[in-house]
Amino acid sequence: MKVLSDRVVLLTGGLGSLGRAQAVTLAQAGARVLVLDRPDIADGPETVAVLARQAKGYISFVGCDLNRLAEAEAAVAALAAREGGIDILINNAALIINRPFEEFSLAEYEDQVRVNSSAAFALTRACAPGMKAKAYGKIVNFCSITLNGRWDGYVPYVASKGAMLGLTKSLARELGPHGVRVNAVSPGAIVSEAEARVFGDRLEQYNDWILENQGLKKRIEPYHAADLVLFLVSPASDMISGQNIAIDGGW
Repeated sequence: MKVLSDRVVLLTGGLGSLGRAQAVTLAQAGARVLVLDRPDIADGPETVAVLARQAKGYISFVGCDLNRLAEAEAAVAALAAREGGIDILINNAALIINRPFEEFSLAEYEDQVRVNSSAAFALTRACAPGMKAKAYGKIVNFCSITLNGRWDGYVPYVASKGAMLGLTKSLARELGPHGVRVNAVSPGAIVSEAEARVFGDRLEQYNDWILENQGLKKRIEPYHAADLVLFLVSPASDMISGQNIAIDGGW
C-alpha cells in the first residue's frame, strides 16, 4: 500500500523546480496532488499533465494568484469542499530577489511577505476546518537557512521566512489538539531555475561559494527536498510537530 493513498495534497508554487519534484514524489506515494500556481503561467496545465504521466499518479492544476489573498483563500476553501477536505497543505510558493536592502521598494517588500508567508496563513485558514473535522492534517511550510544571517541581499525574503517560522511554531500549538501536525522545512541552496534566474552571470561564482561553505561538497537537488517533505507528510512523522528541519548539506 502506498503511504499517501487517498490523501489530498495542496501544493503551492508547484510549477517551480522544487514544486515539480514534490508533486511527482507525492503522487508516486499515492496522493491526489493539486498543484497551485499562477493562472497566467504558460502551459501550466500541460506541464502538470507531463508530471502526472511521469509519476503515473494523479496531479492536477489549480490556477490561483497568491497576490490576491482574499480571493485565494476563498478559492481554496471552495476547492477543499469539493475534494472532501485537504489532508496535506504544502506552502512552497515563494518570491526571491537578491539586491541591496536600500534598493527594495516598500511594495516589493510587501509582495514578498504576502506570497512567502501571508499566503500560508490564508490557505491554512481555508484548509483547517476540514482538517479539524477529520482530526487529521499535515502542513509543511517552506522556511529557509537564510535565517542564519549569513546571506546578503535578501532582506524582504529573510523577513518573510522569519514570519513563516513563527507561523509554523504557533500553528503547531493551536492545531495540535485537533490532530494537525505543522512543520517547517529550511532548504539550503538547491539547484533550481530560481537560482539561475537570481544569479544569472554570477551563477558559477555562487556555485563555488556554496560548495566552499557546505559541509557536503555536492549540490542539493530538488528531489532531496521532496524526499524530506514526503517523510513529513507520511505516517512515519506522525509524532513530529512544530519543528524546523534544515536540509542544507551541512551548512
